[in-house]
Amino acid sequence: MPHHPTALKFLMPGWFVVVMGLSGLSLAWHSAVPILGDTAGAGAMVLGALAALVFALLAGLSLLRWQRYPLALADDLKHPVRHPLVAALPASLLLLATVATALTGAGTPARVLWVLGAAWQFGVTVWVLSRWLKGNKEGGLVWPSLTPLMLIPVVGNMLAPLAGVALGSSQWSAAQLGLGLLLWPVLLTLLAVRVGTAGLWPERLLASTFITVSPPAVAGLAALQLGASPLLSWMAWGVALFFLVWSAGIFKRAISQPFSVTLWALSFPLAAFAALTLQLAPHAARWFQPLAMLVLALTTLVIAALSLATVKGLREGTLLAPEPVAMITPAGA
Repeated sequence: MPHHPTALKFLMPGWFVVVMGLSGLSLAWHSAVPILGDTAGAGAMVLGALAALVFALLAGLSLLRWQRYPLALADDLKHPVRHPLVAALPASLLLLATVATALTGAGTPARVLWVLGAAWQFGVTVWVLSRWLKGNKEGGLVWPSLTPLMLIPVVGNMLAPLAGVALGSSQWSAAQLGLGLLLWPVLLTLLAVRVGTAGLWPERLLASTFITVSPPAVAGLAALQLGASPLLSWMAWGVALFFLVWSAGIFKRAISQPFSVTLWALSFPLAAFAALTLQLAPHAARWFQPLAMLVLALTTLVIAALSLATVKGLREGTLLAPEPVAMITPAGA
């Protein structure tokens, strides 16, 4: 299939979930260093460098898109379903700061990335939720617009402690984690009501169901960084495990959809769960370590498959093209 003549026009902010997935996998491999040694450390370094490279490429192309197709970005920001994906940008910055801190230490580049990402993430969260103040008018809160994508700003705030503690910003990290912990059950409740009133989200968004794994997994990692009782991280791990098994029920349906960047919604939740499982492994029973390694292996396979499918889709021109069917009609349209 030939490439769409204006492919750049369709580079929505959601593409930054690729950076989130690669960064998360880098952190997961770094968490495996106590078990696998330097091999895991080398893998984490390669994946971290790849995540940074992809971020730089996407950032440059996004700036170019903004210049050439400003209305396309405006449409993304107005879209009732896609607008929370803007939170993937600052979340990517926070994750890159976390990777840099974990692999190279708390240097100035990591601090700059973290400060920018934390402030931007907070601002994006305020912007996303301020739309709710419009009520059921156009751009406001309507049930069909609620999907698990709304959890991305929540998860983004929970990421702050992962690097923030090492960078000397424990207080703000805890404050931003608190924001995420407040909004997480609120969004879960709204999603449950949405399913009961408007049905499940569209088939093309089924993979986003796995995002429900991210908040408890990241909360568990954040608790470890903040020095909380390990029991809190175990509680978070149990919740994450539930949502992972729960989401697995639609895995076959999700991957049967035509490949799109939406399938990358599988990546970061699995990587965050793998990282938490590996960090808890030294404090668990002997059987837990093989389980942690199995989770890491499966996560790596999923993200490798997503990467190959993305390269193939870009080469064949099936990505960066118009949506075949509109996912939802904006309220008041």
